[in-house]
Amino acid sequence: MLKLNSITKTFISELGTKKKVFNNLNLEVNKGEFITVIGSNGAGKSTLLNLIMGSIEPDCGKVSLEEEDITNLKFYKKNTFISKVYQDPKVGTAPSMTVFENLSMADNKGKKFNFTMGLNHKRKSIYENLLKELDLGIEKQMDTEVGLLSGGQRQCLALLMVTLNKPKLLLLDEHTAALDPKTSKIILDKTDEIVRKNNITAMMITHNLEDAITYGDRLIMLHEGKIILNVSGKEKQNLTTEKLLEKFQNAKGQIDDKSVFAA
Repeated sequence: MLKLNSITKTFISELGTKKKVFNNLNLEVNKGEFITVIGSNGAGKSTLLNLIMGSIEPDCGKVSLEEEDITNLKFYKKNTFISKVYQDPKVGTAPSMTVFENLSMADNKGKKFNFTMGLNHKRKSIYENLLKELDLGIEKQMDTEVGLLSGGQRQCLALLMVTLNKPKLLLLDEHTAALDPKTSKIILDKTDEIVRKNNITAMMITHNLEDAITYGDRLIMLHEGKIILNVSGKEKQNLTTEKLLEKFQNAKGQIDDKSVFAA
């Protein structure tokens, strides 16, 4: 469904120093698959999602979705069929607009409409029922400006907004990192429910090893721009944080040994 072939990406700082994030990276994601992505800071996790989303372009290589080359497709075009939820709850929603207005705009994504016609009054009860399932009281604040909601409420709303039209691909960039544990679990459970119910292909970055193990069909770990772990099925189900850390150390050690040998 999603393929990354021989992706190379190097960033150049203002001082002229180069940092190669990816060198010949390859990855395949099956339709309806939910992948969790972990790795240390600077491993390339966010860069990976940004390359797929189109906010940055690879130096070379190819990104294809459903066998169509989307490598150099502009961000705004990819945004019609790829959705993303960001770490910051303030991103992805319009704070000066009401909950109802935000949901209506998201529901009309990709359609032609003026602002008045864009308000889906016939679907307002549907929005309220969807919000009620979150159990955060947002359904009672349909006419409240989103900027007045809590961070958790806004992040739940952002998740609901990007999945209303069932995107081909859903990217989740540490979308619960800024939230308290209780709200984080609510959003992760809701994420899992929406992805499963609608058979959405999804990739989720997280720093929480327990969450990476608990959620998703497959877990990949990045280290220095390389996929050093790729586990799924029973192997993933039987993982613990201790086993995962052990696998990381072993895989990292093999890479370091090869680097020394190559030198």
